Amino acid sequence: MLSRRKVVLIAGFGAIVAISGARAADASARAFIAAIYNAYKGKNGNGISLDGDATIRRYFEPALAALIGKDQKDAAARGEVPALDGDPFVDAQDWDIQTFDIAVRDIAPNKASGTVSFLNIDKPTTVVLDLVKLKEGWRIADITWRRDGETATLRGLFTPR
Repeated sequence: MLSRRKVVLIAGFGAIVAISGARAADASARAFIAAIYNAYKGKNGNGISLDGDATIRRYFEPALAALIGKDQKDAAARGEVPALDGDPFVDAQDWDIQTFDIAVRDIAPNKASGTVSFLNIDKPTTVVLDLVKLKEGWRIADITWRRDGETATLRGLFTPR
C-alpha cells in the first residue's frame, strides 16, 4: 500500500520530468531557429538559399516543402518568378541583420511557435515560425509575416485566390 507521502513524491517527480521535457523542447526548437538566423547575421551573412529539394526539406515539413518545390519548378518551366520570390526567413530580398531575438513557446506536443525579431536594414521586422517536430527534428509548418498592417503566410502564397 502506498503512503500519502509516496504518492505526493511520485506526483512531484512526474511534474518535474514533464517540465524538464517541455524545457528541452523549447531549447531544441530555439536552437533550430537560431541556426537559421545565424546564417543571416553580420555583414558576411549569406542567408539560406532554398534552391534545392534537399535544402527545402531540411527546413520545412514535407507538405510545405512540396509546395515550395512545385512552385519553383512550375515557375521555371513557365519562365516566371515563383510565388516565393524573396527570402521567407527575413521577409525581404536583401538583408543586413546584426542581432536577433527569439522567443519560443510550446503549442502542443511536438509543436512550437518561434517569434524572431530583428532590424533589417534599419526596418523593425518580426517573423513567426510555426514548428512541428518530426523524427528528423524540427521543421517549419508555416511562416507568418506582418506587412503594412496586414498578415501574410508562406502557405498563403501557394493557396489559389
